[in-house]
Amino acid sequence: MAGEDVGEILLRCYRALLEAYGPQGWWPGEGPFEVMVGAVLTQNTAWGNVVRALENLKAAGVLSPAGLYRLPREGLECLLRPAGTYRVKAARLRALLEYLFSRHGGDPTAFSRGDWTLWREELLAVPGIGPETADSILLYAAGRPTFVVDAYTRRLLERLGLLPTPPSYEHIRAFFMAHLPPDPDLYGEYHALIVRHGKERCRKSRPRCPGCPLAPLCRAGERRQAQG
Repeated sequence: MAGEDVGEILLRCYRALLEAYGPQGWWPGEGPFEVMVGAVLTQNTAWGNVVRALENLKAAGVLSPAGLYRLPREGLECLLRPAGTYRVKAARLRALLEYLFSRHGGDPTAFSRGDWTLWREELLAVPGIGPETADSILLYAAGRPTFVVDAYTRRLLERLGLLPTPPSYEHIRAFFMAHLPPDPDLYGEYHALIVRHGKERCRKSRPRCPGCPLAPLCRAGERRQAQG
């Protein structure tokens, strides 16, 4: 890997993950609004819990901007119980809806038009919407070229020996975006593959290094192999 361009290393990593796991087809969701809701509900919980909460919203006939906007707080909290911390998530969804209606007339497709960097700044100003949630909304619901960073991303870059300094969310996001073409399909698939790899092989403890598709690129794996 010595002397190799960082962008080429990242693309080699992407191609190896894609060959190993195949297309992931993220984000699960029927339309941009469901993706937006899912991006909020998935905070600090497993996706299976999010699915159950989304099914509750669908069964109640309220999984739309207007439907959720009209729903009383207590009713929303009840439907969100499977997602965990349901009071917090109900408040965050309400804040997102207030912004969506006040700024975009309740239109969840608005983020696919105009200056997405402005929409990102505005989303980050919504209570409870952090960088990962904002970027998930923009990338997966609106198809905008912003990279989503999470714990799996940090772990992968650290083990590859590519983690930027300081290893903040914005620095890691900028690192990917500086070295990859601005392609939302690439960004979305790459992020999904990193998550899949982090869950199946590149675990926080006891990573499954033998047979890893990224072994030729991984400095941490080389060190483990040298240590026997």
